[in-house]
Amino acid sequence: MTSGAEASREGWSRRRFIGALGGTAAVIAVPAPASAPADPESTPTADSAPAKAPAPGAHRKGKAAGPRPLYLGTYTSVDGGGTGIGLATYDASTGQITGAGTLTGVADPSYLAVHPDGRTLYAVDEQTAGAVTAVRLADRKILGARSTGGAGPCHLSVHPTGRWLLSANYTSGSVAVHPIDASGALGARTALAKHSSPQPGPGQDGPHAHQFVTSPDGGHVLAVDLGSDTVYTYRLDTTKGTLTEVSQAHTRAGAGPRSLTFHPGGRYAYLANEVDDTIAVCAYDPVTGALSIGAPQSSGSTGSTTNYPAQILVTSNGAYAYLANRGDNSLARYAVEADGARLRLLGTVPVSGDFPRQIALSPDGTLLFTANQRSSTVSVFHVDDNTGQLTLAGEPFASPVAVCALPL
Repeated sequence: MTSGAEASREGWSRRRFIGALGGTAAVIAVPAPASAPADPESTPTADSAPAKAPAPGAHRKGKAAGPRPLYLGTYTSVDGGGTGIGLATYDASTGQITGAGTLTGVADPSYLAVHPDGRTLYAVDEQTAGAVTAVRLADRKILGARSTGGAGPCHLSVHPTGRWLLSANYTSGSVAVHPIDASGALGARTALAKHSSPQPGPGQDGPHAHQFVTSPDGGHVLAVDLGSDTVYTYRLDTTKGTLTEVSQAHTRAGAGPRSLTFHPGGRYAYLANEVDDTIAVCAYDPVTGALSIGAPQSSGSTGSTTNYPAQILVTSNGAYAYLANRGDNSLARYAVEADGARLRLLGTVPVSGDFPRQIALSPDGTLLFTANQRSSTVSVFHVDDNTGQLTLAGEPFASPVAVCALPL
């Protein structure tokens, strides 16, 4: 395990460094329940003609018809990386991916998210001078970039109201809020919260915010910090865009929490811990925003290879959860039981790639995509609605330093 201080030289954060290393029936239960730098400017170019943007709400769950848009994140500042946001389509029935060029003008777009109306794409610019960029999908016009006020932003999400963009600065251990106007463009940052306590966990050089998401009730936003072994809960003022910390939940020392996802019932969440190779079920109180983290349990990884759990997802019907295992190069499948309070490990399947950094379900839930960083590929799996089983949908698609796949 390499420290953040070592890995951050020449712009390499610990998370990027780990991804480059080595080449291009368990039961889980839980008890019931400042001034911004100058904004970067960029000029868009694309090597393919724009495709028609999806209709408002088209990305939401429903039966897909015809080719669907797929956007791919990468690093532009590393050997073998991409030149911008990858453009592709996928067949909703077969899962086959077809490349459609690249949108250039966005530096190190390692994580992507879409506005609830489906008209605007957002990307982090994971650089020392971190930024977030908005792209209008109708004509792929870059609407501008805004500083995140921190270094190495690695995650972003859109608040369900569609009015606020939430981002996490990994290297500097902070989270930011930007307003979104009617066009989808971003305004000046309205909040920046630095994770100054508790002290960094074992082996960490400081806080490392890895994710910033909204609770299902919409009343709170939660920041997962790998460096401080903490999940912070904030109340977001949806009028002003300011943050007020209301709660902290602590993992065991050295767990390194990375990814949190909620059960659709809204009372439980699942936390992937990168450093100690575990996951945990958490109870969530929507009134107070307090999260209670349960006992760490198996990620499903096997063998002697060091494993780093990445992203955890749950199906929209709340019946199954999936975990991407980097190192073990597998997808773990869990049955969700007791209305979300318990997970039961069912088994794993090979990811058919190397180092699955991120996973995503298609809007209709019938396909699961994995972005495999070291093999520079995206794998697609069919999802059985009755059993949750995953079946590989053909050969993986080549995509340079694939670190994010966003199907719409």
